[in-house]
Amino acid sequence: MKETKIHFIRHGVVENPERIYYGRLPGFRLGEQGIRQAKAAAKVVSRYPIAALFSSPLERAVETAEEIAKQLDNIEIQISELLLEANTPYEGQPISRLVERNWDVYAGTHHPYEQPIDILERTKAFVTKVRRAYKSQHVIATTHADVIAFMIAWASGKPITNDQKQEIHKGYLDYASITTFVFETDSVNEIPEFTYLVPKESPRF
Repeated sequence: MKETKIHFIRHGVVENPERIYYGRLPGFRLGEQGIRQAKAAAKVVSRYPIAALFSSPLERAVETAEEIAKQLDNIEIQISELLLEANTPYEGQPISRLVERNWDVYAGTHHPYEQPIDILERTKAFVTKVRRAYKSQHVIATTHADVIAFMIAWASGKPITNDQKQEIHKGYLDYASITTFVFETDSVNEIPEFTYLVPKESPRF
């Protein structure tokens, strides 16, 4: 069987002069640097025979996907809520408060807010759908840091926790980075291998 590869791409840097935790809030778009980063990621994945392009519905992820689509002959962008940012009660609060909490937006929260395992389970549901629909092909998903972090933790056999997310952040999850999960079988229980790449931005003129 030919490998199925799902390229998870974190969105580029967001314009956020007020330094707030924007979460799922609307209106937060890519800044100039974020656009350059998205273009760099697009250049990398344009080398692959991409079968489908998915995006979180949030503006920053869609804008990242749009830059990728331009390099793929304007491939259709398919929106998936399974790729959304974490649902937390901290939206609109200063980033300084999140730093004090070690970026833990999960401790002490309850339904309808999400826990790390909730994010992993919906991301795995997305992966299952993609593997069925695009077997042995390349697929792109533009999304958010925690979505990718918990996939990395799962693929690495690590705990699905905020502390583990912070450990993963030390080596992964740069803006517009590409984390590729590789599935070699049809087994629903397969644990994928993964690779990680940070595209080089084009210089600003």
